Amino acid sequence: MPINHAHGEVPDFPTWAAAMSQTSNRSLAGARLVLPDDTMTDCQRQRLISQAQEWGMVVQDVDSVDATASEDSARPHPADFDLPFGPTETMVDMRRSSGGEAIDWAQSRMPILTGLMARLKSEVDFGSARIATCLILEPKTAVLLRELKRAGAEVGVYCEPGAVDQRVADQLKQEGITVCADSSWDDDQARQGALDLMDRINPNLIIDDGASFARLALRERPHMAADLMGVAEETTSGVRAFAAMERDEALTFPVIAVNDSLMKTDFDNAHGTGETCLTTMQSLLGAHCFQGQRVLVVGYGPVGRGFALGARALGAHVSVSDTDPRAALRAVFDGFPSQDTSEALPVADMVISATGVTHTIDLEDMQAMKSGAVLAVIGGIANEVALDRIPNWLPSQVDEVMTISVPDGPELTLISQGDGVNYTAGGGNPIEIMDLSFAVQVSALAHLIRHGRELDRRVHRLPDQVDRRIASLALEARGYQVRHQASETVQDWRTTRFDARREKSQA
Repeated sequence: MPINHAHGEVPDFPTWAAAMSQTSNRSLAGARLVLPDDTMTDCQRQRLISQAQEWGMVVQDVDSVDATASEDSARPHPADFDLPFGPTETMVDMRRSSGGEAIDWAQSRMPILTGLMARLKSEVDFGSARIATCLILEPKTAVLLRELKRAGAEVGVYCEPGAVDQRVADQLKQEGITVCADSSWDDDQARQGALDLMDRINPNLIIDDGASFARLALRERPHMAADLMGVAEETTSGVRAFAAMERDEALTFPVIAVNDSLMKTDFDNAHGTGETCLTTMQSLLGAHCFQGQRVLVVGYGPVGRGFALGARALGAHVSVSDTDPRAALRAVFDGFPSQDTSEALPVADMVISATGVTHTIDLEDMQAMKSGAVLAVIGGIANEVALDRIPNWLPSQVDEVMTISVPDGPELTLISQGDGVNYTAGGGNPIEIMDLSFAVQVSALAHLIRHGRELDRRVHRLPDQVDRRIASLALEARGYQVRHQASETVQDWRTTRFDARREKSQA
């Protein structure tokens, strides 16, 4: 329950988390939650601390923050990663800012990307790069484009209409960046926009989302695709598509699986998507929409796991369904019952698809759900929910929460027309999370500029040292250090524990 405070009503954690995430697009996970010292009972404080820690926040009181700063000046805690707990009415809502203000806000909170680009510019010639990006067009993406342009690259961006932040698109055009995206386009215009970007900048590098842009290039602009230095792929579904192309010997360029980098998957997928899908649904359905609800998460990869853990922290009764027994067992060890969808669907209050696989929730699944149940997608590919099997189904451009009538089945509450919740109805993944992901992206581009012409035409992973470099920068930015590093000397393989014991006994 809210708590009365001299400066306004202090909310509970679900209310505060939803408001902070949606108004600022800041990442709660990885941030330090600074608690006031005089507004809560011990019981309220412990409940809040427990929920915040389940969301990946480091919790400290105001007094301990001040003490730490004075006692250990060698280990600062940069204020940019502090989030004060307090009344929601004092929060600045960046959704109401101009495009330029929103981009500047994000840029001021992306020290990893900007710091890494400053180093890479001295190591790699970005001036030879013509980079087409197929990404959600919002402030964090704009920061990436700005940094690449400042490094000397020619850059352009395409985005599907439903994921375009128009104020950002307009601002980037003013800054001289090629933008082939508009929130008002229909499907035919969107497809033509992608082709226009190819024709306007003739890219030799692509940052792709879902492998869609590169596959369109192969089909419609094969001469351009044949000259690519490579593609950096952002998503799980896109890496799957490129891997299938590799098996069929259809790849004509190398692909860097950015999604397979630990600095992407362990943070972007689990914390970024999981967290913002939760808070976006809270903004649509109410801050306490998960409290006491039976939530079925279908798919227990990093995205599904992040969502499930967060929903449980908000009071939901979460169960998991996954066809991979390893993932299902992981869910059980995380404390979630593993259920078959046939068992779980009829009683679920909310069904969340987190697979990135077409028709994860098929027509028969929807028919089995109970009337009024909420249906949402956080995996984010076309027809992850089989809406194409519902006669006369037409997506709405305005209804983020709508009722659909399932043939021979119930009426369901559909979120974001079955598209990815956090980027269609919210601000996308948090700033600090995309700071890490885009650091991986520019590292992939640098790798392709250096080695793309000599790499095999297959899917590649970035070297581990790239992840380590980004992680070190991220720790440093937050005021943390890796003080004790294990020796990297490889032990003599001829020496075993038995030899060591024998030498000790003979000594």
